[in-house]
Amino acid sequence: MSAVVTPFPGPAAQPTQVGFDRAELLRILDLYGRMVAAGEWRDYAMDFTKDAAIFCAYRRAAEYPQSRLEKRPALRAKQGMWVLYGEMGQVLKRGHDLASVLSPVERRLVKLVKE
Repeated sequence: MSAVVTPFPGPAAQPTQVGFDRAELLRILDLYGRMVAAGEWRDYAMDFTKDAAIFCAYRRAAEYPQSRLEKRPALRAKQGMWVLYGEMGQVLKRGHDLASVLSPVERRLVKLVKE
């Protein structure tokens, strides 16, 4: 009589998609809420792929995003996993820390409140 041995799964497999953790999502949605209150943004979209998690903020529906934030963990050791793109696709900020990457948008919010 021979026994069948089922191997125990090894280390956790790579996730099938990249996502935002709770703290990151809270920070992003907090900024989104403040921009909505200032009248700058009206809609948002999120996309999760195996390489990146993407948050897009829109001034109006059915147009190009005014701001696009990407999290790419594969670039963590190189140039930073966070990238903020502008409306025309230009890189506004890139870095390792979410707060510093969101700073150009938060600065614009401070200017809006001052007016």
